[in-house]
Amino acid sequence: MSDYNIGAKIKKLRLAKKLTLQAVARETGFSPALISQIENNNVSPPIATLSKIAKFFDVKIGIFFADDEEECRFEIVRAQERKAIPKVISRAGTSQGYSYESLSFHKQNKKMEPFLLTVTEKVLEENTYSHDGEEFLFIMKGTAELLLDDRRVVLNEGDCVYFDSNLKHRLLSKDGDEVKVLAVVTR
Repeated sequence: MSDYNIGAKIKKLRLAKKLTLQAVARETGFSPALISQIENNNVSPPIATLSKIAKFFDVKIGIFFADDEEECRFEIVRAQERKAIPKVISRAGTSQGYSYESLSFHKQNKKMEPFLLTVTEKVLEENTYSHDGEEFLFIMKGTAELLLDDRRVVLNEGDCVYFDSNLKHRLLSKDGDEVKVLAVVTR
């Protein structure tokens, strides 16, 4: 996470609006401690958490992955240039069993955010997330289980799903083996 310096970008947005940690926490539904941990790059937040923070500050989620370069009309990201967001941690401080990489971090003001998710373990905690926008998931490797509202959907290699992100959702490894997923999220 420190490669993108997401925490510093969130803190800069908060200070620009002259807001306290408590004010941001109250408006986003997260604890002041979690906001502080994110700002200090001690916690890697899930995409859904970043989405809610971006919405609160009225910015696109891509701002957290962008270099401070001028706007470009296209971008090429080479495989070796991608930087992974390390093990994602929940609000409760437990591992969420996945990591992700932004596949587009130079182009600003995008309408969609592409990520490569790697689900690496079967977790006991099956909490779900929801946020504004839509999501598209393409299973590139492995077998996943998608929690989608009150349904459990098994997705095999080559399967894909498109859904409203306001639905409570969570992607898990079906059998604990590694799952690679192309995820595209809109705001």
